[in-house]
Amino acid sequence: MNVPQRMSRRMVLSLFLVLPLAASSVRIIQTNSAGDDVSIIDPATNKVVGTISGIEVNHGAAAAPDGSHYYISNEGRGTLDVVDQKTLAITRSIPLSGHPNNIAISKDGRRVYVSIAVAPGAVDVIDTATLERVKSIPVKGALHNTYVTPDGKYVVTGSIQAKMITVIDQKTEEPAWSLEMDLGIRPMAFLTNPDGSTKWIFAQLSNFNGFAVVDFATRKEIYRIKLPDLPPGKKPYLYGGNESHGMAVTSDEKTLIVNSRLNTAIYFYSLPDLKLLGSTEVGRSPDWVTLTPDGKTAYVANAASNSVSVVDVKSMHEITRIPVGEVPKRNITAVLP
Repeated sequence: MNVPQRMSRRMVLSLFLVLPLAASSVRIIQTNSAGDDVSIIDPATNKVVGTISGIEVNHGAAAAPDGSHYYISNEGRGTLDVVDQKTLAITRSIPLSGHPNNIAISKDGRRVYVSIAVAPGAVDVIDTATLERVKSIPVKGALHNTYVTPDGKYVVTGSIQAKMITVIDQKTEEPAWSLEMDLGIRPMAFLTNPDGSTKWIFAQLSNFNGFAVVDFATRKEIYRIKLPDLPPGKKPYLYGGNESHGMAVTSDEKTLIVNSRLNTAIYFYSLPDLKLLGSTEVGRSPDWVTLTPDGKTAYVANAASNSVSVVDVKSMHEITRIPVGEVPKRNITAVLP
């Protein structure tokens, strides 16, 4: 599809959404952090249709834009493992500068950015053409998660220990600015302006059942939203990590989905007004969430239930649960050729 250069990201997205994307061309890549396997889910059937084996304590995942390869961070060996999409075989293991956590891939697929979860902190840069680590970007504090903004212009990282969000210029691969907060930085998500540039960062925080909103232009926190209290008679789930962990913005940018491990539920907020729309219970310790490209279905990794909840976003109800490996955490959506 030829797109005029002056069209905004949102206009392109609108065109993309009216063209039906075959469900069979989409896969949910679900890492299982307590095992050595990664589950591949087909959202057309909501079944596990493949398994990547041999990646001990797999953590973050990314997919090449052309669908040819998956990239998985391997905590057991301290590597980034490259997986052939067709055979699901590991074709390369790239040594990293330290213990990895989550990862992200550039919009053009030429770079994979790996969070290094040990002090003093860094983002390892992998060139996907040479399959070599070509750079380590120093960042204050051991890193938990790394993202690429929707416009592809920035790499955004968060540190639990340093309580720091660091924004890296993707073109220069050097830090552009940072924001120190009062609590450790957990998962993040992004809202854009009409021109596709980043408007807000949503950031979950250590020991807080909710999220903060950071204005990207002013580099300041502007809101802090606490998730609802548990209803009478429901006990909190006190195991499995941070109280609120995992969030995502739908492709039409009208809904923010937020996990609560404490409440064993996910919550839906309207955007940009951040009004609570509703919630639904999922499995124990919801840890991460990814969405189908049309934004209609959410896949929630239930770390303490060894399952993935499939949730209809419009009705805000769980459709089914898919059994996966041990302690599923990070997941992503991949579009295949």
